[in-house]
Amino acid sequence: MTYELESAETQAVKAAVESRRFDRISIGLHWLTVLLILGQFTSAWVRKGLDHDSSLAVAILETHRTMGVLTWIVGLARLAWRQNFADLPPFPQSMPKLQQSIAKANEYGLYVLLFVQPITGLGNVLFRGHPFELLVWQVPALLEPNPAIRSLFVLAHEFGARALLALIGLHAGAALFHRLVLRDGVLQRMLP
Repeated sequence: MTYELESAETQAVKAAVESRRFDRISIGLHWLTVLLILGQFTSAWVRKGLDHDSSLAVAILETHRTMGVLTWIVGLARLAWRQNFADLPPFPQSMPKLQQSIAKANEYGLYVLLFVQPITGLGNVLFRGHPFELLVWQVPALLEPNPAIRSLFVLAHEFGARALLALIGLHAGAALFHRLVLRDGVLQRMLP
């Protein structure tokens, strides 16, 4: 009898979750962003352990830059989709307003960093004053070297990476809290 009751309850939760899911494109863009960000952090961490002049380090840096541009493009696509076409399920009724405000602030912070990080990375590269590869293009040196301005972009990029990691941790931790403790279906709304 208990098993049947749990099964019926589980089915009811699943049905409710299905009706409050994000649309497929929003879900796809979310997980594509996750993969790109994982690639960004992985490439940065792997490169730190290498001789920066080695061919492997150069290839990893080119990959990092390419993923940065792709992250920026995907971020723009996400924002455009979200503003114009996305199905955005409401927060659960049981979720306190303060928690909703924190979730929104975290989300907006993530969007800001998705746009700012590639720009600070590009500033770092431009003020180095050397040619560089981006996607499939060889870009000539566009600016004269300026170590002082470049160091500001380096600091901003490093600070942004730490902030992004903190916000991602908060975002993922909250999703797991909703799944494992509250069991309110919030995590399932974004699962493929």
